[in-house]
Amino acid sequence: MNSSNYVTGSIYDLNSSVTSYFSLKKQNAILIEENNRIRKKLESYKNKFSYYDLDIASINSKYNYYHAKVINNSYSKTKNKLTINKGTNDSLKIDLGVVTSKGIVGIVDNISEKYATIQSILNTNSQINAKLKKSKHFGSLIWNTVDPNIVQLIDIPRLAPVKIGDTIVTGGKSTIFPEGILIGTVKNFKMTEDKNSKYLNILLFNDMTNLEHVYLINNIDANEIINLEKEIKDVE
Repeated sequence: MNSSNYVTGSIYDLNSSVTSYFSLKKQNAILIEENNRIRKKLESYKNKFSYYDLDIASINSKYNYYHAKVINNSYSKTKNKLTINKGTNDSLKIDLGVVTSKGIVGIVDNISEKYATIQSILNTNSQINAKLKKSKHFGSLIWNTVDPNIVQLIDIPRLAPVKIGDTIVTGGKSTIFPEGILIGTVKNFKMTEDKNSKYLNILLFNDMTNLEHVYLINNIDANEIINLEKEIKDVE
């Protein structure tokens, strides 16, 4: 399997290098826009920390971030995948969350030394904890295979206040994605047949048909949390 990943990854990498050459101007514009957003966020954090007279350099995060380039991306199947140009040689591993500056992309599900594949959120096996940003009500993010720009949020309680345009973010109830990462906005919604919950169509912030640069998130405490929860289940 690793050998197959290497050969396939090499072909995708070559093809990606050629196509990337002709989209440098567009990608540079995207990166500049992203850097500006990051600078603004850093400045706002600096202002908050300086108010409390804290040493910013001493503040540690429980997440590590890695950058990778998408060299292949499917979005018209029922179980879509992406391939990136980083692998175990770059400290990556399975079950890392994958995002862009605009929102979530998926989860790493297979890996070799130089490449990795990602289970896209446009995959019928994908089920990610998400919530309404305003009301904090939780549900599960799935995909009904109809539109690559629209996913579904299910199991939202029927009494939860929902409006078209409401922002949806990650719920933080897993070890994969931190809380509050952008996903999209409510396009429309309806009650389920049993009238016990709401079914929301979510317009993604990401254009899943046009992804080139992604970030991978590693929760440093993930193994400790998983092992602790496993011990509790074993006792029960």
